[in-house]
Amino acid sequence: MGCYRREAEGILLEVRLTPGASRDGLDGVKVLDDGQAVVAARVRAIPDSGAANRALIELLARHFKVGKTSVALVSGATARRKRIRIAGQPDALARIADAWQSLTD
Repeated sequence: MGCYRREAEGILLEVRLTPGASRDGLDGVKVLDDGQAVVAARVRAIPDSGAANRALIELLARHFKVGKTSVALVSGATARRKRIRIAGQPDALARIADAWQSLTD
């Protein structure tokens, strides 16, 4: 499980976002110094007026093949660490998130 938790209506995903990157992308699961497993994500958008958060939502929506309205920022609006809820069929979403486990540092 690591970076996400299954819920009745989807999954709750732990993310560490790097804004202002040279490209948008998901870099797999990283374990932080505190032992928390997170999805490492980067976006070109800068953290101005929520632009980086919107870019992260679009990136996750594309990756999980859901609409942007199915991806919601639960916590961490102004922090690098974020909690994201992705609505959908939990088993299908979990399979996508499990593929990141092989990319763990």
